[in-house]
Amino acid sequence: MIEQLDKIEKRYREIDEKLAQPDVATNLSQVQALAQERAGLVEIVTKYRKYKKTAKELEDVKSIHDTGLDEEMTTMVKQEIASLETKLEKLTEEIRQALLPRDPSDEKDIIMEIRAGTGGNEAALFAADLFRMYSRYAQSHGWKADVISISESGIGGFKEIIFEVKGKGAFSRLKYESGVHRVQRVPVTEASGRIHTSTATVAVLPKAEEVDIAINPDDLKIDVFHSGGAGGQNVNKVATAIRVTHLPTGMVVVCQDERSQLQNKVKALSVLRTRLLDIERRKQEEEITSQRRSQVGTGERAEKIRTYNYPQDRISDHRINLTLHNLPRFMDGELDELIDTLATTEQARQLEEQKA
Repeated sequence: MIEQLDKIEKRYREIDEKLAQPDVATNLSQVQALAQERAGLVEIVTKYRKYKKTAKELEDVKSIHDTGLDEEMTTMVKQEIASLETKLEKLTEEIRQALLPRDPSDEKDIIMEIRAGTGGNEAALFAADLFRMYSRYAQSHGWKADVISISESGIGGFKEIIFEVKGKGAFSRLKYESGVHRVQRVPVTEASGRIHTSTATVAVLPKAEEVDIAINPDDLKIDVFHSGGAGGQNVNKVATAIRVTHLPTGMVVVCQDERSQLQNKVKALSVLRTRLLDIERRKQEEEITSQRRSQVGTGERAEKIRTYNYPQDRISDHRINLTLHNLPRFMDGELDELIDTLATTEQARQLEEQKA
């Protein structure tokens, strides 16, 4: 690890030297690239310099310990040694965490897709509850949630809803939500008061930009049709809804939320790019992680990740065996306690792999 840190610190010094050169200072693109690289190294370099300073202090104090001190001074030196060793151990752990590979998608906006699973109307209502929960969570973090497409059920639920969450770090926080969510509660439509179990699936995809994945226009079939549902007179008079079919994969994306063809087409293509990029990411992840499975879970759609039990006021995340209470607050978007634990668990797993 020390050899790796020495190389990082050397590169950090090289960047500072380059940024001080007049010919580099006038090249805006080069300055931006170097500044971005430096920003990615500054945390590790700062901690490593603290580590080296602490290690030197510990070495100096230990050398004093062997110089025939009186009992009082020996006690003080031993306490200082213990304090410095604790500090060094903490810095070592912080450096290990800082050295962990970061998901390049963590800072991206996301496309979330929620679909009703088993349970009929109750599953559709649960899908709507999940959308509200994530919308509130996004709002609490200063992010913006924009609906792309909705397929409503007859009683106020959603058969499917696709929406975009825009905000720095959105994927880093919400990527743990992919999978099957299960609810246990008495449906509002159930007169006998029996508890039903229903499910909804959640997919969280880092939003793909045009530079991330290229789509051949010849591979697309684009249909325009009249929107359905709410929307006023514009729905019936103007054909604005867009259906995009990706011929090589058979993937279909429909968008009718906006009031113009162009806006709906832009959104539909954004969803298509994101889904295609997700396929590529999954292929790469399967190649890299074929020998192991993350404790936090793979995020596969068929994997049951969480149960929301209303009669017991309980949320249980099955990937990390964590149970929380106060379900109303959780459904109101207060997810940070659970997401923090999921992130910490994943980080701990990566650290164990790094040590091995």
